[in-house]
Amino acid sequence: MSKILVAASNYGLWAEELQAPWDALKNAGHDLTLTTYLGKTPLPGKISMDPEFVDPMQKIRMNPPALLNRVNEILDTGEWDHPVKFSDARMSDHDVLVIVGGAGSALDVAGNMLVHSLVLEAYKSGKTIGALCYAVAALAFTRDPDNGMKSVIHGKQVTAHPHAWDFTGDLEYEVVRAVPGNPDIRLKTSGFVFPLQYMVEDAVGPKGKVHSPADASREKPCVVWDAPFVTGLSVESAVLFGDKLVEVLGDPGQSR
Repeated sequence: MSKILVAASNYGLWAEELQAPWDALKNAGHDLTLTTYLGKTPLPGKISMDPEFVDPMQKIRMNPPALLNRVNEILDTGEWDHPVKFSDARMSDHDVLVIVGGAGSALDVAGNMLVHSLVLEAYKSGKTIGALCYAVAALAFTRDPDNGMKSVIHGKQVTAHPHAWDFTGDLEYEVVRAVPGNPDIRLKTSGFVFPLQYMVEDAVGPKGKVHSPADASREKPCVVWDAPFVTGLSVESAVLFGDKLVEVLGDPGQSR
């Protein structure tokens, strides 16, 4: 059993991107601790809980009833309540770091130096690090002072949300189950905050490789394991991302 620190956004996570790896790791017997920037329940973005939402690139409904039922069960029972704050999280207390995505992760996770400190400590300690969707930006931004301040993923193979999937339309960070003290964030941006694919390509450098297949789907998910990193493309790859983490923690062999 591994003690796993799971980092999520307070500004709108994608429900399945936390639920899928959370359930996979929990069902495999691992001990999970949730952490968020504000120390408040990470609330899913509304479109990630909309049964009618059709992904504009994959052209399918992305939120099946069984998924929504499970996420509502988690929220009803308070399973994600009372996370520790990023500022109070200690990588020394955990064996693994997993960072999940959603539009909000670009706001309070990707550039958060508290998260970078967790990533760097895990990296220097040889601990497995997982990042899904836009959370991969936190790896790109984490720099290694012992390697010329290059990114910790320099020379590595990782995934990145395809730039072909980015858009410039208005993006609002509305969440479900907002309550006093943990409300909707009143913010609108023109699409995603940054083009992840290009940032990650720069971070891995010429000897690394970025996997950004724009034809990825639930039938063709994209997850890459290049020790110590397990990275996943986007929501369609969330289930495989969780399964790969379970596999790696059970058999931490060569990168593949």
